[in-house]
Amino acid sequence: MKLVPLGDRVVLKQIEAEETTKSGIVLPGQAQEKPQQAEVIAVGPGGVIDGKEVKMEVSVGDQVIYSKYAGTEVKLDKEEYIIVKQSDILAVIE
Repeated sequence: MKLVPLGDRVVLKQIEAEETTKSGIVLPGQAQEKPQQAEVIAVGPGGVIDGKEVKMEVSVGDQVIYSKYAGTEVKLDKEEYIIVKQSDILAVIE
């Protein structure tokens, strides 16, 4: 199966959280903060949305930072994804 986003939506796969801090402290699962960094898996076509033309500015493979409470979590083939609107993506990591 494959996720194909519609409109200005983007499918993201979260990058795994660090299990140890920089100082070497191992964090239990509950103490780990959910990362806001993800990889773009699929990009919608953009187009005219709510009367405005939307050009997609991210592409598959980009590493991005997105809003903390953005998107909808989806589980497909034992993989977890997040579907967000392009406007919820804050930055592309280069």
